[in-house]
Amino acid sequence: MSPVDPPAAKLPRRAAIAVFLAFALAYFFSALLRAVTATLSPVLTEEFNLHARDLGLLAGGYFLGFAAMQLPLGAWLDQHGPKKVILWLLTVAVLGCAVFAVADGFTGLMVARMLMGMGVAACLMAPLTAYRRWFDAGTQLRANAWMLMTGSLGMLASTLPVQWLLPVIGWRGVSWVVAVLIAVAMLVIALIVPRWRRAQPGTATDARPAAPQGSYADIARNAYFRHTTPLGMVCFGGMVAIQSLWAGPWMTRVGGSTPLAAATGLFWINLSMLLTFWSWGLLLPRLTARGISVDSLVRRIQPLSFVALALLVLWGPAAGGWSFVLLALYCVLTTPSAQVQPVVALAFPPHLAGRALSAYNLVIFIGIFCVQWGIGLGADAFEAMGWSAADALRGAMGVFCAVSAACWLHFALAGRR
Repeated sequence: MSPVDPPAAKLPRRAAIAVFLAFALAYFFSALLRAVTATLSPVLTEEFNLHARDLGLLAGGYFLGFAAMQLPLGAWLDQHGPKKVILWLLTVAVLGCAVFAVADGFTGLMVARMLMGMGVAACLMAPLTAYRRWFDAGTQLRANAWMLMTGSLGMLASTLPVQWLLPVIGWRGVSWVVAVLIAVAMLVIALIVPRWRRAQPGTATDARPAAPQGSYADIARNAYFRHTTPLGMVCFGGMVAIQSLWAGPWMTRVGGSTPLAAATGLFWINLSMLLTFWSWGLLLPRLTARGISVDSLVRRIQPLSFVALALLVLWGPAAGGWSFVLLALYCVLTTPSAQVQPVVALAFPPHLAGRALSAYNLVIFIGIFCVQWGIGLGADAFEAMGWSAADALRGAMGVFCAVSAACWLHFALAGRR
């Protein structure tokens, strides 16, 4: 592989695998940071006396920082390329881990979480932008699914492995270890990922006639982007919010699990997600070749996730230590909506891929932040009305389930129109 690949070149197989693995390593730690709050929630709640709204805001701080970077990120990716942008931002993630490790109060933790989110903001968008240029359409769908699988592996690592490390090095020690490992991932990317040549409309990477470079207004005017927005924000974003935060408190507050049992439940939830995304990576190119679109999969499979979530809410404490099974089922059945993101990118020419991906990612992460904090606010509100802590969380989750189903219905009807 030459140090500078031609703009129109698709990477050879071995080079493509190496690039995928380099990006996947960084995304692994991005997902670990995203989900680790669920495992750390008992110790952080005890040490800093956090309420549910504080816990939701703390976990959401990561997504708030992440979302704040998405609009400039898209322009940076199109102009400077994935390699430069991800390396710039990962230095901020390392700083965020260091601030988290030395924080002595909620404010310090919140600032650290926002820095972490800002720092890993390119860990999925950078590779997806690169894949739009360097991989064919079928390989892009597979690579997206397997990147999400890598994210599930990172979330898996945030459960029992972190729980096992806590008595040994403490939550501050875990933060220092992650900071060092992110620096290693930066070195791998610097050595393996090729440099970038900016794509211009009308070049070999874009067969369309010469046109203005485009803007986010062009993205927002796209009909497909608009009708997928509620789906990405509430359905997929809400699932990530539950997987990365509220699944843990649900198992302890509603299911009555110990912190170790909750971490074990999170482990199985994330393992099921890992296997699901691996399967999507194998199946999607074959399904699309047979004319089965991602949109049709969302319309057919997604409603089953609402059934699983409704059963979780209705059964509540009766599910006991087995509540993780319904949580895993809900997460797995929501994964078709995760496959919409590369379809959004394919709806635009390559020179707009970074902006399109980042704009849709912004939608998703605004949704994650709103759902994480919103469920916490709802739980506190119901508890203030005299509900028990378990019933208050059930009530907040029930409201989310209804809103999520309405957003799916909008997607299904808008797509048919």
